[in-house]
Amino acid sequence: MSDVELGLDTFGDVTVDAAGERLPYDQVIRNVVEQAVLADSVGVDFFGLGEHHRDDFAVSAPEIVLAAIASRTERIHLGTAVTVLSSDDPVRVYEKFATLDAVSNGRAEIILGRGSFTESFPLFGFDLRDYEKLFEEKIDLLSHLLTEGPVSWEGSIRPPLVEQQVYPKTASGSIRTWVGVGGSPESVVRAAHYGMPLVLAIIGGQPERFKPYVELYHRALDQMGKPSMPVAVHSPGFVADTDQEAADLLYPHHKTMVDRIGAERGWPPTNRERFDDEIRDGALHVGSPETVAQKIAKTVRDLGVQRFDLKYSNGTLPHEASMHAIELYGTVVIPRVRELLADDAS
Repeated sequence: MSDVELGLDTFGDVTVDAAGERLPYDQVIRNVVEQAVLADSVGVDFFGLGEHHRDDFAVSAPEIVLAAIASRTERIHLGTAVTVLSSDDPVRVYEKFATLDAVSNGRAEIILGRGSFTESFPLFGFDLRDYEKLFEEKIDLLSHLLTEGPVSWEGSIRPPLVEQQVYPKTASGSIRTWVGVGGSPESVVRAAHYGMPLVLAIIGGQPERFKPYVELYHRALDQMGKPSMPVAVHSPGFVADTDQEAADLLYPHHKTMVDRIGAERGWPPTNRERFDDEIRDGALHVGSPETVAQKIAKTVRDLGVQRFDLKYSNGTLPHEASMHAIELYGTVVIPRVRELLADDAS
């Protein structure tokens, strides 16, 4: 476990400046690039960028932003969190990530998912009634494309492919491709069926309650005769110099984000008590470097996972706060997590 990978995720949330004024999209995107460059320099293993098509997130074309990041970084792996495959074209997904893999010198990864929002369906002309069928057929097609050989495939959502080659090919012959799930057993088994690593999105409640999904995944791989695959966790959090500073700084931005989404989905407004409970016993990995490191180590230990990605951007939280959090995560949290897990092993 001391070899666990430790990454960062962002959705390119539209943030505010020091005066509380909303930043324009172009500045937010440039800030995301700077955040990734800093993450690379302080030793973060992975940088994931979400795909959204709504006004509170600036990144709708993550592959382009990741390519810009690739040109300014050296070692950090770069991927999506997630690629909304249901409303995309699997052929184009392969082509874009094979290209990203080339410009990053083999550092590209894909995390496939359905996404937590549905705005992309009407935007790209898809019917939400086809929600299940679109994802099932598209992940099947993409699994064939990822072999990088001639593809013959037939389904109901597009014309068939017959011995079709797709370019460019990657230098290594493969792109590391994960499946992100929010807790559906069917999705966990599907990831095992395709022999793809699993990412568990744990955004609320106690992380240890996801242990049965990790066990289900490994059991399914074994029963299907697939090799062992890693499991990762994606969870929200924030690092500041002290526990109190982290919670006080994050809360108003967290509330703005959660209340907006809640209003769309019929949830009641959140409050400070619920926020503090989620820090203490739930999925929020928030606090000083020591507090966050202890909680990440506990999550990794409890679930037996091989990667932890902290979703460090939180609604309108300013860029400067995120930059400080990234610096603390790379220079203090990551070494401390590895130390804690090494102590467990010894």
